[in-house]
Amino acid sequence: MHRVLVLGAGKIGALIAGLLADAGDYQVQLADVSVDAARGVARAHGRRGLAAHGLDASDPVALDRHLSDHRPGVVISSLPFYCNPGVARAARRHGLHYFDLTEDVEVTRSVRATAEGADTAFVPQCGLAPGFVSIAANELISHFDELRSVKLRVGALPQHPNNVLKYSLTWSTEGLINEYGNPCLAISEGRLVEAAPLEGLEEIEIDGTPYEAFNTSGGLGSLGETYGSRCETMNYKTMRYPGHCEQVRLLMNDLKLNQDRATLKRILENAVPQTLQDVVIVYVAVCGRQGGELREENYVNKVYPQEIAGRLWSAIQVTTAAGVTAVVDLVLKRPGDYRGFVRQEQFRLPEILANRFGAWYANGADKTVSARMVVDGTAGRQRSLAGAGR
Repeated sequence: MHRVLVLGAGKIGALIAGLLADAGDYQVQLADVSVDAARGVARAHGRRGLAAHGLDASDPVALDRHLSDHRPGVVISSLPFYCNPGVARAARRHGLHYFDLTEDVEVTRSVRATAEGADTAFVPQCGLAPGFVSIAANELISHFDELRSVKLRVGALPQHPNNVLKYSLTWSTEGLINEYGNPCLAISEGRLVEAAPLEGLEEIEIDGTPYEAFNTSGGLGSLGETYGSRCETMNYKTMRYPGHCEQVRLLMNDLKLNQDRATLKRILENAVPQTLQDVVIVYVAVCGRQGGELREENYVNKVYPQEIAGRLWSAIQVTTAAGVTAVVDLVLKRPGDYRGFVRQEQFRLPEILANRFGAWYANGADKTVSARMVVDGTAGRQRSLAGAGR
């Protein structure tokens, strides 16, 4: 029985804890600064290996005390990104495996420094993007002898947009602002560079529906470091409905709210509703040479909300929680294979999709997806891969 501590009983932490507890071979502690929030999740899962705790994980003394008293073997942080360096350091002090959902580049660098020389696994950037999209891209990359370009595109969108932003809050507001406001890592002409957020606007059409995509921070994960010397161009962009980027530029740049993120957070949470009726779109395109010929392969997937344990969960909750729990499951099956800092691209896509948790990517997926990308006025027809084969 694996002993796991999940920190944060919010949108994602609740599903992570529930999936692991319901699996039957995990003993799960769910801790939150609000013990009532944690207890509410535990009640929903009865007595199936899920215990609730009140804990302020930003207090290192309280966190150390909890880890000493309850002695989990794994800690999973679903806290805001800025809490993760402290949690990682605590995991190192107590000899625990560590996982988080961060998209923040500086936080990942901090976790990486903490992980140096560790006997346990430190796996940041789990979930959807970075996370699953990195694993899907890595799988396609492995099919090529030489790389030319790698494009990662992900969208978490309302199915029925009806406001000027054409968007609903399906994710952490702080994380969203962080992605829209921070520099973006990319490969350009074979070099790792920083690109400006909200730039690089392009059009994508999937199943006849038009989308736009633009630079956002964090989604590339460690892929740029892993393959940068082999690739001419590589970038990550967020997908939205057309017109969204222009409105966000107004808020972030013209009205200078990127410099006052607390105010922007209040505005968004007061004006933009949440929804469980969302769709997650994952689109990866890799171009290069196979056997001397120039070819392109794609992974395209659309995931919808799912009912799990009698409750409807949004697509972003399902894809994020499935991503991290699948990785946790794989690490604990072969802990000797994963030590120190672990990159998402060290996991294989077939293993993730065959995993009992990763299978939610297939369970909630639309199998008949076609896509067309338009960049600088040039359109190219793409073929969709349901899995990882050539």
